[in-house]
Amino acid sequence: MTAKTPCVFVVDDDDAVRSSLRLLLKSVGQQAEAFSSAQAFLDAFDPDRPGCLVLDIRMPGMSGLELQQKLNAMHAITPIVFITGHGDVPMAVEAMQNGAVDFIQKPFRDQDLLDRINQALEKDKSNRSGLLARDEIRRRMATLTPREREVLDLVTQGKANKVVAGDLDVSQRTVEIHRARVMEKMEASSLAHLVRMVLEADRDS
Repeated sequence: MTAKTPCVFVVDDDDAVRSSLRLLLKSVGQQAEAFSSAQAFLDAFDPDRPGCLVLDIRMPGMSGLELQQKLNAMHAITPIVFITGHGDVPMAVEAMQNGAVDFIQKPFRDQDLLDRINQALEKDKSNRSGLLARDEIRRRMATLTPREREVLDLVTQGKANKVVAGDLDVSQRTVEIHRARVMEKMEASSLAHLVRMVLEADRDS
């Protein structure tokens, strides 16, 4: 298994639950790692590893909700599926409001959990491809000269070349040249495409 293989991280203080979930995941060909506490997971956490987290909501020491809060504070994108007891539904709702993919109540059917895990892994894959695209957009933006960046900012605000020229106190022809270079460096097929890229690059920045 490489570091790029998605991994299901199981965090539960119950030895039997950890063992059974590891066996279940192994039986369907999923890579899995298990941790007996939220702190143990946090100590080993690598935000660049793809996967998802199957997390018990109630644990001694740091609870599942507290771990979720810490991961959110780190801007981690690893999706979380919570395992909850019967009385934990209000906590699970709070977890969902804080970004969890789903929660599943004990006792649960193996297939129900696997379905939620697959949803979480798909979400992680989508999140990471978006991040890769965002990083590439930001890399392209970094190649712009200061003046090209000014033109980019004004053009993506919807200003016409003539208005941009007035704002920057340059000729309209100069703006057209800069705009063409911006489109080329950003690999934008249209103004709408350029605006979408700028909006994407600004997300979570």
